[in-house]
Amino acid sequence: MRVLVADDHSLFRDGLVSLLEAAGYTVVGQAGNGQEAVELARSLHPELVLLDLHMPVMNGLEALSQIKDEMPEIQTVMLTVSDEESNLIDAVKAGAGGYLLKHLNSQAFLKALEGLQRGEAAIARVATTKVMKSLAELSRQKSNQTSDEALSDREISILHLMAEGLSNQEISRRIFLSENTVKYHLKNIFQKLHAHNRTEAVTFAMRSGLLEEKEAPN
Repeated sequence: MRVLVADDHSLFRDGLVSLLEAAGYTVVGQAGNGQEAVELARSLHPELVLLDLHMPVMNGLEALSQIKDEMPEIQTVMLTVSDEESNLIDAVKAGAGGYLLKHLNSQAFLKALEGLQRGEAAIARVATTKVMKSLAELSRQKSNQTSDEALSDREISILHLMAEGLSNQEISRRIFLSENTVKYHLKNIFQKLHAHNRTEAVTFAMRSGLLEEKEAPN
């Protein structure tokens, strides 16, 4: 996977680059501020951008929003020392695929990135509860905004498995579908629930009672 690393602390950035390269990732560029990260994303077309939350010129959230607006296919993960709830929610709403705290050990960090490649949300466990709680309130506001087209039984089954924390690969094995077919169903689920990612979709489904409509498959 081709990765762009953006952090204004060169010592941390150098250490992160060394960790990624040792794990087999290809670091295609480094940025010291948010504006530079956006410009490098445009020119280098990485598959993943790791963004520090607090950077000069343009902060990580601003850079995230611009990258997702212009290049939605690029995966993004926020890196920070803060688990402040407002930052977490802003990052998720802006389309971040993950939110990782900098004090994670290297093994946990790389495991989170591996999960991201499988379609999982790379969110530190300490932050997950805060995200789910706040997105539950957001889901109330969306309760009357869902598509008139109801979720199919298959899509509700997949929602159940997503709620259990299963990856796309694990879901495909459980319900005997190809991983590409699972991804197709996920795309439809996100569209119908007006969700940006798995966390928002599951939170809305739990709040609105969708997960009570059908038992998860064995």
